[in-house]
Amino acid sequence: MRIKLPAWATDKASRALMAALKGDARYVGGCVRDTILKRPIGDIDIATPLFPEEIMRRLAAAKIKAVPTGIDHGTITAVTETRPYEITTLRRDVETFGRQARVAFSADWKEDSARRDFTMNALYLNDEGEVFDYHDGVKDLRAGKVRFVGDPKTRIREDVLRLLRFYRFHAWYGRGEADAAARAGCRASIPLLPTLSGERVQAELLKLLGAKDPLPSLTLMQEDGALQRILPKTRGLDVLTRLVKLEPKPDALRRLAALVGGEGDALARKLKFSNADRERLAALNETVSLTGDAAEQRRLLHRLGRDLYSDRVLLTAALADDTANVKKLLAAAAKWKPVAFPLRGADIAAAGVPEGPAIGKLLAALEAWWEDGDFKATRKQCLAELQRRLAETPSLRA
Repeated sequence: MRIKLPAWATDKASRALMAALKGDARYVGGCVRDTILKRPIGDIDIATPLFPEEIMRRLAAAKIKAVPTGIDHGTITAVTETRPYEITTLRRDVETFGRQARVAFSADWKEDSARRDFTMNALYLNDEGEVFDYHDGVKDLRAGKVRFVGDPKTRIREDVLRLLRFYRFHAWYGRGEADAAARAGCRASIPLLPTLSGERVQAELLKLLGAKDPLPSLTLMQEDGALQRILPKTRGLDVLTRLVKLEPKPDALRRLAALVGGEGDALARKLKFSNADRERLAALNETVSLTGDAAEQRRLLHRLGRDLYSDRVLLTAALADDTANVKKLLAAAAKWKPVAFPLRGADIAAAGVPEGPAIGKLLAALEAWWEDGDFKATRKQCLAELQRRLAETPSLRA
């Protein structure tokens, strides 16, 4: 088939790169897949029968920076002003070791396509708009069928992460009933999941949860026994189901919090989350009042900030199955303008309170008083309240 070349394939950088490779190259994988679906593309990968040394020579001749990011496996990264391009020599697997493989370079496009994971990822596009499809990938793509290239169990043994990628791709690209052979291969390979690193499982899980509606895929994972192996303790899918219906837009960490509840911290440690993500998961495990008056909600907004407050509103509503006030609370949060407490620790010290814990305690008490007054007290009024409290407790002064 032939398609109109997308803008990314006709821009200056892409034209220069393909000209440097002199027609011995095709775009491959996700950029082709998403172009056919008219979706935004991510990384741009290029396949070529040229050996790495020849790729480097041609890029150097065209004054395009080349970085040998994986030269032993035939991968060179071309760095342009617009974006990087990953260029890989056609390959065939000689021997696989989980994620690792001993490869031999090839000049056979079909042989290269046979080592890819899914048919929709084994698509190639040349610089004239011709699509090369060796495994009915376009048909599967348009039908919403995520299908392995060749035998699913063989593909998964080559890289166990493909098991989780199947469910993730079904969430993003699948429609209707999932491919039976793929599911059977995944079920048979579930005992291999513990061989994956926490970081790889984490990345794949969050990508799946970031799909518009991850629930059909999570249901498949639950039925096949995969979900229980990577998330042994969950609340089930009910809370997440309600959250997905409430959310203004997908948020993978928020959805994970809905799924695992109080197990978030242990899971974050096991799957090697960043400190920031681990802290956010812990913060998402607390609820907020959905029925308090407007002043109480403003106090919560001030203490939590708009993002965490909105997250907790959504999660509390999903957990309690109480959606009555959600839209109103989120709308108020969107309009809320942060206000800063007018005093600082230096103001307390200037009033004669010696350095030490007393300054922090008094400052916190004054801020709570200011919050209780719905943030209306001015700096002058806050200083007057400080003096009143010091007069009541002279021992606070030095």
